[in-house]
Amino acid sequence: MSAAVEQRLARFRAARGTSSFAARLPPRSEEPPGKAAAPEASEGPDRGGQPRPVPAPTEPARPLLVLALKVLLWAVLLALFAELELGLPFFVVSLLYWMYAGTRGPGERRPGELSAYSVFNPGCTPIAGTLTAEQLERELHYRPAAGR
Repeated sequence: MSAAVEQRLARFRAARGTSSFAARLPPRSEEPPGKAAAPEASEGPDRGGQPRPVPAPTEPARPLLVLALKVLLWAVLLALFAELELGLPFFVVSLLYWMYAGTRGPGERRPGELSAYSVFNPGCTPIAGTLTAEQLERELHYRPAAGR
């Protein structure tokens, strides 16, 4: 924000007598979103000036077992619906659900993961191997044809 806007906002908050949640947050760093700031040691009376331990990332417990149980449940349900002569509709509905469940929203991306569509990435950063219009034009117009 510009300095004038920040001053007006400070005057508004002072006149109102309250502060917003964002005003109590520490100032944001100017680093790009892909880089994380180094964790600082917290010096408090409870830690004795020692750095806080960084918790290990939690992994899902036995993902292969969970996947096998899901596939087994789906196969049992398919057999049940096939016995009821509804196997094909169950299969089609299953495929539609898998397509829906396989697509994730932009809020569900992991930190640092880029979208295949560069307009959704910070700074419109393309992923590796993206063919741009400029690259295609350069290759078509300025490169000699093979075998000539």
